Parts: sequence; structure tokens; C-alpha cells
Amino acid sequence: MGKKKQKTVLPPELPPEVPDEEIEVSDEDLQFINENLEYAGFVSKLDTHSITKHVSRVADANEGSLESLYEKRLRKKLENKEKEESALEVDPVDVLPVKTLDGELYYRRVTKESKADEAESNEGEVNGVLKLTKAEKRAKLKKLRKEAKKQSKEEAQQVPQAEVLNEVEKDLNDEEAREMKKYKLAELGTAILADPESNIKSLKEMLEISKDGDGVIVMLALKSLLAVFKNIIPGYRIRLPTEKEQEMKVSKAVKKMRFYEYTLLSALKAYIQKLVALQQQTVYKRVTANCLCTLLAAVPHFNFRESLLAAVVSNLSSQDDVVRKLSCSTIKSLFINAGKHGGEATVEAVKMIAELVKAHNCLLHPDSIEVFMSLSFDEDLGKPEKPDADNRAKNKKSRKRKGVDESNQIPDNERKKTRKDIMSKTREEVNADFKAASFAQDPQEKRRMQSETLSAVFQTFFRILKHSVRPVTEATLVPGGFGSHPLLAPCLNGIGKFSHLIDLDFMSDLMNFLRKLAGNSNNIGDSSKSSFQFSVSERLRCCIVAFKVMRNNLDALNVDLQDFFTQFYNLMLEYRPGRDEGEVLTEALKIMLCDDRQHDMQRAAAFIKRLATFSLFFGSAESMAGLVTVKHLLQKNVKCRNLLETDAGGGSIAGAISKYQPHATDPNRSGALASVLWELKLLTKHYHPAVATMSLNISNMSSSNNQLHHHHVSPQQAYAELSLENECIIPSGDAKRANNKKRRANEHIPVKSTFDLIPMDPIAEIEVRKKLSEHFLLLRDIEEGERLKSELDQTTLCLNLYESYKKHKKRKARSMRGKT
Repeated sequence: MGKKKQKTVLPPELPPEVPDEEIEVSDEDLQFINENLEYAGFVSKLDTHSITKHVSRVADANEGSLESLYEKRLRKKLENKEKEESALEVDPVDVLPVKTLDGELYYRRVTKESKADEAESNEGEVNGVLKLTKAEKRAKLKKLRKEAKKQSKEEAQQVPQAEVLNEVEKDLNDEEAREMKKYKLAELGTAILADPESNIKSLKEMLEISKDGDGVIVMLALKSLLAVFKNIIPGYRIRLPTEKEQEMKVSKAVKKMRFYEYTLLSALKAYIQKLVALQQQTVYKRVTANCLCTLLAAVPHFNFRESLLAAVVSNLSSQDDVVRKLSCSTIKSLFINAGKHGGEATVEAVKMIAELVKAHNCLLHPDSIEVFMSLSFDEDLGKPEKPDADNRAKNKKSRKRKGVDESNQIPDNERKKTRKDIMSKTREEVNADFKAASFAQDPQEKRRMQSETLSAVFQTFFRILKHSVRPVTEATLVPGGFGSHPLLAPCLNGIGKFSHLIDLDFMSDLMNFLRKLAGNSNNIGDSSKSSFQFSVSERLRCCIVAFKVMRNNLDALNVDLQDFFTQFYNLMLEYRPGRDEGEVLTEALKIMLCDDRQHDMQRAAAFIKRLATFSLFFGSAESMAGLVTVKHLLQKNVKCRNLLETDAGGGSIAGAISKYQPHATDPNRSGALASVLWELKLLTKHYHPAVATMSLNISNMSSSNNQLHHHHVSPQQAYAELSLENECIIPSGDAKRANNKKRRANEHIPVKSTFDLIPMDPIAEIEVRKKLSEHFLLLRDIEEGERLKSELDQTTLCLNLYESYKKHKKRKARSMRGKT
């Protein structure tokens, strides 16, 4: 409130005028005055000059001055009345009313005046009857300042309270509007699903709702439209009528169907464009990706498949793991379920992926081409077509035609030719309609699409190999990419899987690429300043792929694989557990050394010696895989068992190289036959009993023992079994010294390894698996229950806080309304 102006005190109104003649002073009045002179003495001290200003009738006063006094008083009354009308009336609760002489009650009013008005009023008071002292002025000024400060505080409090009230009101309105839109979406969707042809226009209303500014409504609208489209899209591809067909007169049912199909296609097109546009925003990225993938997987045969495929393929290399995995699973489902779209979507998707790899210069996530592993081709796709069957079919048809024509011979040759042409055209039209209407795919069309798909796949693989062979510089790296050669590993896996379908014309180029990649990376390309070093696992994969290609095309190839044996022999020294992949190493051991293949004696001896040395330095799983390979090579190459002789002369086989050279890079020139497998003696004291037992069994082999049973365990199986229990066996050296005699007595007794144990009873194994599964299911349920309980507690706490916040807001709003 503003500063209150002190109102001027006016004297009370005079009694009605009485003529002087009628005034009578009685004797009793005179007597009373005479008796009380001491009380009536103040009359002589009255300020008659000041009283004259406020009295209308003054004796011996000038009439002109009296008139001006009356006018001034009347003007002042009018001004006060106007101020009172424009002033603020004080709340009856705060002050008491004032009663006039006429008996009327009124409440005082407070006006907001400037400091200049206050100064003028103060001057008037000084010149008037009432005069304030300095102390009273200071008290009055202090009081006015307090009131002004209080009023400013109240005004400052009123502003945020009003903002809070407006915000609460806005939130309530937004919630009501959101609920109304949700009900509207549900109503429109239900109506469309109930009768699509009659309510197809509702799709446009749902699309308009999806343009709302509220993110929740947008997501709900996109999901609702997805559910509607999945249910109303027909099982055939819609072809809109041409201009000539539109000019033709048709029935109402045809018009209705045309309108329905046109509206459906336009709404679907707008929906896909909306999804693609919202995909650029982080908030809607996962929702839009889910809608695109679900729609593509549900209706891959329908219109606008190219737009859906382009959007999904672009997400194959997304940095968001959820979006990338969802897109990859969708593309894999297209490849697997080719019957839904007849294989056309597969061809389009593979070509789009090839263009994506080319556009990004092979710098994509490995999952981008990992989807190729889900493709399946016919086994005879790489073989030429059999013309005999087609010729037999054609001859059969021609014989039938001849039979028909012979029964209807017409002497006129021209008429006969015309009839033949008409029949052939009719037959071709019938066959074409039959193919279009039948669900069975044409074998020739299927072969053509598979050929196009395979061509695009190998085109992508060769582009990745060429990119990997080139020297890498910092200028070619993409910031925030997935590495220098991220697609090399899945590319090699794909070549290994489809190696039997490779055209023989490209076989030599492929082997040259693999030979360069398997070798030293510093020798790749024309430049010797390559900044990228291929990993051991990638180089081992190149060797594996080369052997797979050779084995699948053994009849048509005559390739020397000695270079790959040399690279593998040297890569064993570069292998490091934990950094490199043990599965790739064991696969190379199986394919290159353990498969049914007769090796050269010098090369076999070199690998036996290298693997025995290799087993000394690495973990139990790698050591076991190496020893299994050594045993297999010794069983196949009987002459190499001379390495087991521990006499002073070493190996007894005299070869071209009489001295062992451990640092040789060529296994054929290592002279391993002149060495001894002294590593096996150390490995018999290995901390893992399985490795120790396998070393002891190999040491007991001799050249005369030819009736050895073939070891059926592959290096991959040995590595997988021991990797599960790696580092779980207590070393034998930790036993107590007191049991040395027992340990020495039992030293010659071989410890049973995990490979020599009797297999468990199938029934007992089933029971153990069942109990273990129940145990882990129980643990998972307990963890899931604890997680859900914590989420429930957190949600309940949030709801309680929100309720208390709403109550606090209501109390605050109620108090504000009471004050105002």
C-alpha cells in the first residue's frame, strides 16, 4: 500500500442560524458565568483570526472575502469527493468505520499520492491550525517508509504466486488436452479397424495428431498408425488406375475401392515420410526405427518397400546399439523369410547395402555386412544351367502342338499360320497369368534373383578386400568411425561360407588378396609406409579362408598353399592370449593341420616342434589345443615320431638340412627332424592335469607302436572345454613336503584328464541339467523381484512427492485467494 496522507481535521458544522434579536440571555446564564469565571477564562485566549477562517458568519467581516471563502470551501469539497471516489477503500477488517454528525457510517479511503503532494499537504498543515513537531515528523516519515516497504514486498510476492497459478493452470489444461487426444486416437483407430473402407478418412486425422508438439502424443500416434497399417494393408501390391482407366465408367463398388486404395497409399506415404523426418531427432530415433522395422517385416510385399528398405539399411551402421541391432534383425528376417516377398526385397536390400559400403568407403560397423551370413543360395547356383531338360520340355510342347495342329489340318497355309500365331499368343498370355496368380515361384526367376544377389554380395566382399590392401593414412580415416578396416573380419567369414559359389575367373585375384593380407602388413600395397598393422586373428582368418576356398573348389584349382603354411608357422610366435582370439587359432589348426591331409615330412616336423614350444608359454586351453594337434600329426606321420627319441644323437632321420634352425621362417628349412621334443618332459609337470596327461601320452608314443587309436577330439573342442575351467586347478607344486613319498610313488600313475573320463549317464546328465536350470531360474527370479521391488519403491516415492507438491500448491493458492 502507498503512503497514507493525513487528512485535514475540519471543525464541526455550526448549529442553525438564529437571529440576534431572538437570542435571549437569562439571569441564570449570567449568574453561572460569574460563578465560574476561573473555568471560562480560556475564552479570552482564543485565536479569533484562525476561527474566522473556518466560520461562515463573522461579525464585521467583509462580504467579498466571505464569498471567496465559500467558493474555495465548495471547490475543496468537490476535489475531496473526486479523490475519495478514485481512492481505494480500506478493508473493513483492518480499520473501524467513522460516524459523521448525520449518523452515517463510512470507511476511510487511501490514495496514492506523490511526495510532492505530501510536501504540499505538510506545508498546508504548517500554515494551518495543526503544526507537527520534529519528533512527530520523523515518526510519521518512518511509518510511511515501513508501509511503502511492506507494500513492495506484497507486490513482489503477488507476481511469482500469479506465475505459479498460471503454470499450474496451464499444466492442468495440457493434461486434459493430452487425455482428449489419447481418447481421440483410440477412437479413430478402433473405427478404422472395425470398418476400414468406410472410415479410411480417419487416417488423415491421425496423421494430423502426429504433428502435435507434445512428444508423448507424437509417439502414441506413430505407434497407433503402425498398428492400423499392419492390420488393414492387403496381401497384394496396389496398382493405381491409369488416366484411361479413370475416364472409363465403373460401378460404385469399384469407385469406392479405388478411393480406399488411393487414400491408403497416400496416408502410408505421408506416414513413412514422417518417420524418416523424425528419425533425425534423438528423442524419436528409437521409436521411428522400431516402426520402420516392424512395418517392413510385416508387409515386405506392399508399396513403398524401397523407401522402408532405404531407411532401415541406413541404420545398419548406427552408433545406437538398439537401433543397429533392430535394423540388422529386420534385414536378416527378410533374407530368411524370402517367401513373403518372393526374393525381390532380398535383391534390393543387398544392392542397397553394397551402395552403402561404397558410399562410406568401407568404414562402417561390422554388423552392416554381417547380415549377409543369413543369406541362403541353391547349391547348383554356381553351376551352368542344364539345357537338356529345357530342350526336352520344348520338344514335348512342340510335339503336343503338332498333334493339335495335325488334327485340325487346313489346306490354306496362310490361314494355318494365322491360327498358330493366335494360339501361341493365347498360350503365352495364359502362362503369364498363371505365373502371376500362382504362389509358386518360377525357377528361372528365382535363379536370376539369386544370381543378382550373389553378384552384389561378392562385389561388396572384393571392394572390402581391395580397401584393406591399400595403405592407410590419417586422411582416409573417418572421425568417430569403427576403425581402419572394420569390415575385414565379417568379409572373410562371408567368403569362407560362400566360397563354393565363387566364379573361377576371380579365384586367382582372391588368392592374391588373401596372400597379401596374411603376410606382413608393411609389404601391402606399393607404399612401404603403411600405418596399419593387421591383427594376428585377421591374418589367421585369411589363411583359413584360403584353405576353405581351395577345398571347396578342389576339382578346378591347382593352387600352391605353401605361402599360407609359412605365414601360419610365423604367426604362432606372434599370438598372445587375451589379445588375440583363441577360437580363430584352433580353427586354423584344425583346417590346416588336423584335417585328412598328408603333409610333407619336413613341414610336419616343423609344426610339431613349433607347437610343442608354443605349449610351454601359454595357458592351459591353448596348450591343450596345440598338444592335440601334435598328437594328430604324429599319428599321421610315423617317421616324425623319431622326435620322441631322447638319445644323445637326437632325431635319427637324415634330411636335406641336418641342423635344427629355430629362427627359420620357412618350415621346410627349419631342420626340425634333427631336433628332440624335450618340451614334452617339462609339460608332464604342467599344473593342469589334462595337459600333463596329454604330454605323457605323447611321450610314450614310439615308431614301433602303430596300433594307436585315433584321437577324436579336435583342437577346437579341446580349447573350448579347458577354457571353461581355466586356472581353476590347484597347482601340484603347492602340496605339502610331508607327502613327497606318496607323490613320488604316484608320479608314474597317469592322471585322468577330462578327455579320458567316462561320459556321464544320459539320464543323470539330464537330471543335473534340470537342477542347474531350476537353480539359475530361481536366482534370476529373485534378482528380477528385487529389481522390480526397488523400482516400485522409487515410483511410490515419486508419486507421494508429487501428491504433497500438489497439496502444497493448493494450500498456497487458497491462501493467496484469501489475501486478495
